[in-house]
Amino acid sequence: MVLVVEDERNIRDLVCLHLAVEGFTCETAATGTDALARAGERTFSLVILDLMLPELDGVSVCRAIRRGGVNRETPILMLTARREEADKVVGLDSGADDYLTKPFGVRELMARVRALLRRRPSAPAVPASDPPIAHGDIELDPARRRVRVAGDDVTLTAHEFRLLHVLLSEPGIVFTREALLKRTWQEDTFVTVRSVDTLIKRLRRKIERDPSEPRVILTVWGSGYKAADV
Repeated sequence: MVLVVEDERNIRDLVCLHLAVEGFTCETAATGTDALARAGERTFSLVILDLMLPELDGVSVCRAIRRGGVNRETPILMLTARREEADKVVGLDSGADDYLTKPFGVRELMARVRALLRRRPSAPAVPASDPPIAHGDIELDPARRRVRVAGDDVTLTAHEFRLLHVLLSEPGIVFTREALLKRTWQEDTFVTVRSVDTLIKRLRRKIERDPSEPRVILTVWGSGYKAADV
């Protein structure tokens, strides 16, 4: 089941037609508020989300889905008519997994859909037997799959949880982007080192007091990232 959020009917119908040929079932929404309502009602395998929508834009919808609910870990492919790099970065930073610029070819769309669906199960689970980790005011408990910051629960996606666990397990150790990519996504070959940067930004917004001046997840220029020594 794929949720297709697009206010232009001809594009919406075209996407659903080709998804149906591939064996998918579509549910559609033409506005941002309708999309959020549908995303809260049932779990989808994929969300195809237009950036420019009536009532609520695609970035706001994406962020709301990622904050919690049954689709917080569902892959999101964002469609955008804007070609500027800054607009694409905003989409990725809001929680989208990939983007496609309009006008797009149907073959490329379906290739990206298949890649995202192959990617979905590839994030390795943190073993529940791993011991809890305390790092400053951050508590990570693999058995309960829970993260607390200053006593407050923080909701993380599976990839965010795994990445944080990798870094906090070895504070002070510098990980290259390639190493983090391998340990967080493992055998998934459809992601790039840019995915690591995007995930780091999302993590910092959730666990850092001031994401613009991080004190937990540090950038080591020219090398990668590390968790600050405790």
